[in-house]
Amino acid sequence: MGHHHDENEHLSHEELKFREHVERAGHFIKIELFRSAREEYKAALNYHPGNDMCLSQIRLMNSNIARDRKSVLIIAPIVIAIIAAIALLA
Repeated sequence: MGHHHDENEHLSHEELKFREHVERAGHFIKIELFRSAREEYKAALNYHPGNDMCLSQIRLMNSNIARDRKSVLIIAPIVIAIIAAIALLA
């Protein structure tokens, strides 16, 4: 058996933790859990303070969260009106 080279074996603990948080954030984004992704990017900043990619992603997550909040505020009253109309007809 040959020696298996682990690409992470020479990384510092801080770098490993940073990458772990960024990777986890990416997984959250794929399933549209933007608040969780934002928290992972914030945690990554503990290991690379001021990291431009993390700061940019946090801004993007804030934008996604605001967009989703706006959608809920538009859709919720419509759903409530439909439920009320159905209840009145029943």
